[in-house]
Amino acid sequence: MNSKIKQRINNLRGKMQAHDLQAVIIPTSDPHMSEYIPDHWKTREWISGFTGSAGTVVITQTKAGLWTDSRYYLQASQQLANTNIILYKDGLKETPTITQFLKSNLPSKSNIGINSETTPIETYRIWEKELINLSLNADSNLIQELWDDRPELPKSQAYIYDEKYAGKSSKSKIEEIRDKYITSSSKKILITALDEIAWILNIRGQEIQNNPVVISYLILSQKSCDLFIDSKKISDELKKYLKDQSINTHEYKDIYPFLSKIHETEIQYDPKVTNVKLTQSLQRSVVKKETPSPIALLKAIRNKKEIENIKRAMIKDGIALTKFLIWLETNINSSITEIDISNQLYKLRSQQDLFIGESFDTIAGYKEHGAIVHYKATQDTNATLKPKGLLLVDSGAQYLDGTTDITRTIALGELSSEEKLDYTLVLKGHIALARAVFPEGTRGSQIDILARLPLWENRKNFLHGTGHGVGHFLCVHEGPQSIRMNENPIPLHLGMLTSNEPGVYIDNSHGVRIENLILVIPFGDGLYSNYYKFETITLCPICTKGIVKEILTDQEIQWLNDYHKKVYDTLAKHLNNKEQEWLKKATAKI
Repeated sequence: MNSKIKQRINNLRGKMQAHDLQAVIIPTSDPHMSEYIPDHWKTREWISGFTGSAGTVVITQTKAGLWTDSRYYLQASQQLANTNIILYKDGLKETPTITQFLKSNLPSKSNIGINSETTPIETYRIWEKELINLSLNADSNLIQELWDDRPELPKSQAYIYDEKYAGKSSKSKIEEIRDKYITSSSKKILITALDEIAWILNIRGQEIQNNPVVISYLILSQKSCDLFIDSKKISDELKKYLKDQSINTHEYKDIYPFLSKIHETEIQYDPKVTNVKLTQSLQRSVVKKETPSPIALLKAIRNKKEIENIKRAMIKDGIALTKFLIWLETNINSSITEIDISNQLYKLRSQQDLFIGESFDTIAGYKEHGAIVHYKATQDTNATLKPKGLLLVDSGAQYLDGTTDITRTIALGELSSEEKLDYTLVLKGHIALARAVFPEGTRGSQIDILARLPLWENRKNFLHGTGHGVGHFLCVHEGPQSIRMNENPIPLHLGMLTSNEPGVYIDNSHGVRIENLILVIPFGDGLYSNYYKFETITLCPICTKGIVKEILTDQEIQWLNDYHKKVYDTLAKHLNNKEQEWLKKATAKI
């Protein structure tokens, strides 16, 4: 494969020379800036061989580099071997930025090619500002000329997402957006994020693996709602539904000529998820208002029905996970592999009501593979489990009534003292965040330290975020809220669902991560403010075999015992006698 990558880069360099380009930038994105993208837009993967969900490739006539974050350091170093592509580890102080790399490797007035359809306007502006004396060519799509067997765009049917799961009608959502954000008859909102469009219209699809969204654009004004979607994806039933909702439909590719015909109006869009080509299509008379999407916040605050539904989904997920843990313990001496883990989880979840699929590809990393944050076992790497060491399993499901995401690190047998310490430190951080109480208006960055402090005190850390938003039968990673070290101005609101997933990763040894989903709920009125707390809604035993009990506080022990009582009381009634007996032992007080 790596010889193919070298040849592709050489062919690209030939095209670059023919087009007078001294460099090209190839991001991981589609025209909607999605995290997970259809095969048609996996240009960065095609040119580099790196399969992670985040990263940017830069190629000059003499050098090639890939920039990616800490989740993929190990994976990228393995997949880039013998490709002549250098790995640049984003987040480390010694790593140059992409613009610093280009400025130091290109002569003045060099031309840099980018694809305007897969580059967000915010990023383009940053590059334009920082690349002084260099020129950006926004209409370069050279890979289209080279990728002979490029997959077609998805053509699967979209479908209606029933209001009994969504909790609100599409009409009510559109009216709320109009009332709050479209205050003038000359104003429009351009919506490009696929999860936002699916949420507004109560439609779903199956075009992107694990993400039930529909490839489309949406433009909202006071009087109209225009959806741009491939007409082949619209069934008669959906066509009637959209008409009943007063939604006009256009072909997906017609978004650009449609925008070019708009005059004397204000168009609001989110520069982080709106591509350059869209903004270039707008006339000069159009007032461009760039602001974070207001839809993301509306979507992130769960309504009453959504909360009821996700809690039901968590019970089903907990049943499947309990059965999985019993299967794992029973078969640990039967030469099961990391791929077997993924297959068994899928099998058990598929037996649950309203199961649609996985919310992401299962991460099952045994021993040193657990240190690869977004590891995915292949036939070449597939490790056989043994009754010793740690197994990290990060998995999730898509049910019609909700999206789940859970990580458990499981002691399969004898552990080293370092493994036990790391496991306990991560558990302490997880509990600290789960127990957090905070005033209204608190941001995730202000409480992130709770999950990290036990690790920091032992001179350890993790480089990924501690918590991300989770969609409602939508994408497993959503915003606008987050819990991480980086500043995020969005406060935590009542009804937000966020992950709690501290970890620690020791290269070539082991990885530990413990993840539950937490819901922001009221704690009560207090001095100067209303106060909030988290309700942990994931239901699955946390492995106790690796805990160093002596370094847990009484409060931490009480939290764990209370959590396990909730798990047992909620799940036991859905299990047979043998399964109940196992769960009782797994959730026993420590």
